[in-house]
Amino acid sequence: MSQALANPTPHPKKHDAKQQVEDLEEQWRIAQLAGDTTTMDKMMSDDYVGISMTGEVDTKAQQLRRVTDRRLMLTKLELSDMKVKLVGAVAIVTSRAEVEGTNDGKPVKGMFRYTRIYQHLPSGEWKITSFEATREHRHRNEIDGKAQDANVSPPTDQTE
Repeated sequence: MSQALANPTPHPKKHDAKQQVEDLEEQWRIAQLAGDTTTMDKMMSDDYVGISMTGEVDTKAQQLRRVTDRRLMLTKLELSDMKVKLVGAVAIVTSRAEVEGTNDGKPVKGMFRYTRIYQHLPSGEWKITSFEATREHRHRNEIDGKAQDANVSPPTDQTE
């Protein structure tokens, strides 16, 4: 089998679209930290639906109002493990986020996983249509007095 077939080069337009969405994720992150509802408004579709880390379902107007009213204020939003999957005119972003701030006056700090969905419009713009966040819960299995993630296999004794 030829090397070209074994390791195909990604389609240039697909790569460009993924890069555009990754750039939008950074733009959104900066807007959230700054409380920049003008940028957020431009990035969200009018039919946006979001499910927050506390399970609240918000429309675009409700989400923007939460930021404007300072009910949601983020002081830290660091992203990692980002993946962008393109399906037709839709981009599905999954990522991990380290978050600090306040939500309805209560401190928020922790690791979250989220999914954000963008739609590519005929105008060429990408708009956020949906968002959902879930707090990461570490299952604590004690092994030799150390906490382990539940999804990590415990060490095994190799001796017989």
